Parts: sequence; structure tokens; C-alpha cells
Amino acid sequence: MLFDKVKAFSVQLDGATAGAEPVFSGGQAVAGRVLLELASAVRVGALRLRARGRAHVHWTESRSAGSSTAYTQSYSERVEVVSHRATLLAPDTGETTTLPPGRHEFLFSFQLPPNLVTSFEGKHGSVRYCIKATLHRPWVPARRARKVFTVIEPVDINTPALLAPQAGAREKVARSWYCNRGLVSLSAKIDRKGYTPGEVIPVFAEIDNSSTRPVLPRAAVVQTQTFMARGARKQKRAVVASLAGEPVGPGQRALWQGRALRIPPVGPSILHCRVLHVDYALKVCVDIPGTSKLLLELPLVIGTIPLHPFGSRSSSVGSHASFLLDWRLGALPERPEAPPEYSEVVADAEVAALGQSPFPLPQDPEMSLEGPFFAYIQEFRYRPPPLYSEEDPNPPSGAMRPRCMTC
Repeated sequence: MLFDKVKAFSVQLDGATAGAEPVFSGGQAVAGRVLLELASAVRVGALRLRARGRAHVHWTESRSAGSSTAYTQSYSERVEVVSHRATLLAPDTGETTTLPPGRHEFLFSFQLPPNLVTSFEGKHGSVRYCIKATLHRPWVPARRARKVFTVIEPVDINTPALLAPQAGAREKVARSWYCNRGLVSLSAKIDRKGYTPGEVIPVFAEIDNSSTRPVLPRAAVVQTQTFMARGARKQKRAVVASLAGEPVGPGQRALWQGRALRIPPVGPSILHCRVLHVDYALKVCVDIPGTSKLLLELPLVIGTIPLHPFGSRSSSVGSHASFLLDWRLGALPERPEAPPEYSEVVADAEVAALGQSPFPLPQDPEMSLEGPFFAYIQEFRYRPPPLYSEEDPNPPSGAMRPRCMTC
């Protein structure tokens, strides 16, 4: 049969290795080849290639119009972000061309648009990129080969907006059976808005419990997926990292001097797609018995380009000292030590030593720890860098004449 004459038909991308496929970003060139292996001579009408990138969302909602009437409303939207077509083989004359038996390679190359959306798979939507080759032959069904590729749009956190500190404060009156039990206040601050997976967020917070009951502070990094279609929105939230503090007794005050939240391997923020967004936030909350929790939310952006080791880091590290001074989160140590290396922030031995927390987190819909994103979090004390001395440690000798600054 003619169909059996095609032994192999596939699409391969340049740069692929045995263990990983290449990853692309906007503006890059995608090159590869279509491999066709024939057992005998075959007549071919055409060999066509199509590259497509699409953002698609879909969900349904059940609605009731009365006691006996119910219907399902469907929402769907799609956006084409990449569309490329090419003909790799076409007969010069006539309707077909005959290919001899053996292995045939057909090269292709095209350039991606400058601005794309990172590949994404969610419950109600996705962003997918693929290349499809179609082999047309007379009197035989078309043969197709498909290759999926990944796009990651760079998100550089070394920008003024993402290096700016984030801070906030909230307070709530604790009530029980309409009785005023006192005021609970919460202040929190982080050194910047942008982080990359694997980094540790030092959380600085102050919890003032003026109520008559103990309260429990905790924090979590929450991912919010937002899907948009036909003017409607659908959201899905997941906790990707979390920690719990010690209970704060009545009339007491607690300080977090850099509690560590490590960001697990998660996808970057998606902020510029018309049909779906992926946002992150640091949520610091205080559980108050008998009252709804006190919640403070600080926005985050998860990027792909980490913090610059020189200029950007100097401003970021310096901000840690300003946190302590401005917020009075404790005196600077008499013998300041340099910040720890990244590998020393969370050690494997500390993970094993901690085991289960004596204060398990309450299970509620907004701060649940269930799911594949759960990560073990460690606490460490992040001491600020030493302040620059206002006195010259090597003053000039008396014999040396001071230099005039106008000379």
C-alpha cells in the first residue's frame, strides 16, 4: 500500500539535545527540519509547514433562572500570537513529484514576533506553541507530524519599578459576640517587588496584639490565574510557598526580622496577555479567634532574569539596613556580619531538623497548603550589612596640610 511506503515522518528543531528541547523568546529565529524516510518511491503533492502560537481560555458556569430552569453558560476566547505558513516541497510542473526511497530532509526557518506570551498550562486556559508539517499525496490521506516548542518571555526584575520596596499596614478590632476584645495591628515590608524562582524573600513584619486572645501570624506566596472571555472573569488561586510564625499572646508584640520565604520553581508572571494573566502576591495575615483574619497583601512579580550581582544588589542589600532602622525592628549587631551566601540560606540539614511545625497552619480556602506547589520553608536571621562609618578609620597625620577643595 502507498501509505506503508512512509517509514518515518517527523519534525525536529535545531538546538535540541537528548534530554531537553530548546526554549525560545520573542524575536528569535526558529530553525529545524522535516524528516521523511521512504521505503520506496512515493508521489508527493506537497509538503507544507505551519507554525502556530495560541492563547486559549474556556470554562462553563451553571446558572439558575428559577426553581425548575437551569442552564449552562459557556465562555471561550482565543488569541493568535504566532502564525507562519511555508511550503517546503511543491511540484515544479504537473500535480505531483516523485521522491526516491531513502531519507529526505527539508529545512525550515522563521522568526518569532518580538513580543510573545510565556507558554502556560492552567485549569481553564493555556498558551501553546507548535509546528505542524503536512504531507499531501494523491489518493492517500494526508500524513501529519507535530512538534511542540516552549516560549519563555524574559521578565527582568532589574528595573526601578520591580526593585522598589513594598510595604503596608492594616488593623482590625477583635470581636466576640458583639464585644470589643481589643485591636490587632499588622505592618509588613519586603525589600523589592521582583523576585525569581529559587530566591528567598526576607519578610519584615510587626504584629501588635492589644486584644485579650492570642493570635497567629503567617505568610504565603499566592499565585492567581485569571482567565478572561466575553467580559467575564474566572480566577484560580494556589499557595506556592508558606510559613507560620509563633503565636502572639494578649498584650504582646512580635517582630519578624527577615523571616525567609523561598520561592519554589514556578512559572513567571504573565501580565500582558488579553485573555489570561498569572499574578503573584505575598499575603501576610493574622488569625484572630472569633474574628475574620487580618490580611495584608503585597504585590510580587516573578521574573526570569535574576537580580544583578553588582549595581542592583548594592541598593537591595542596603535597603535591609534601612528596614531595621526605619521600622525599629531591632538594633544593629555590635559585630555585623556579611549577608550569607545563597547556598547557605536554606540548608538540607535544617529541613530535616525542623520536621513538622508545632503550630500547623489552619486549613482554609485562601491559604490552603494542599496541592503540588507545597514547599518546605526555613527561617533564618538575615543580619544587615555594617553601616559605613562616619569617621575616617585612617585620619591624615597632623603634618599633612589639608587640601583645599577649590584648588
